[in-house]
Amino acid sequence: MDKQNAALVKKAIKGNQKAFEKLVKQESEKLYKTAFLYVRNKEDALDVVQDTVCKALVSVHQVKQPEFFSTWLTRILIRTAYDVLRRKNQLIIDDELADALPAEQGPDIEGRLDVKEAIAALRADYQSVIILFYYHDYPIQQISRTLEIPENTVKTQLRRAKLELKKILEGIEHVEQRAY
Repeated sequence: MDKQNAALVKKAIKGNQKAFEKLVKQESEKLYKTAFLYVRNKEDALDVVQDTVCKALVSVHQVKQPEFFSTWLTRILIRTAYDVLRRKNQLIIDDELADALPAEQGPDIEGRLDVKEAIAALRADYQSVIILFYYHDYPIQQISRTLEIPENTVKTQLRRAKLELKKILEGIEHVEQRAY
C-alpha cells in the first residue's frame, strides 16, 4: 500500500467519511468481482458489497494496521458472502475462476463447467483458499491474514483442495467416459 492510501486509511479510522468513500471506491471493482465469484448473481453480489461497505464503515475504527485495509475489507466481504449463501444454501463459482485454475481439460466449455462443479463441491474453507490463491493471485501470507488462519494451514488446505479437485474431476471424467 502506498503512503497516500495509508494516509487515507488513517483518516478513515479517525472518522473521515470522504477518505472512507475514496478507499471503498478504489476497492469496489475487486469487491464486486469477489462477491460475484461466491454468489454468482448480480443482485446478490451487489447486496454483498453493500453489506460489506456498511459493516466496514461501522467498524473501520477497529483497523489496527492501515497497510492491511484491503485484506481486512476482503475478509468482511467473504464472511458476508458466506452469510448470503447460507441463507440461500448454495455456492456457485464464476467462469473466470475456472479459467484461472490449472484444469487438465483445457479451455473447452465442458472442462470449465467440470471445474466449476468440482470447486462448488469442495468444503467452504477449501473454496476460499482456491479462490484467493488462483483468482486473486494472493500469496500464502496474504491468504493467511485474510482468512485469519496460520500460513501452514493455508498450505495444507491448498494441497488438500487440489487433491480433492483432482479426485472430483477424475470422477467426472470417468462418468463421462462410461456414458460414451
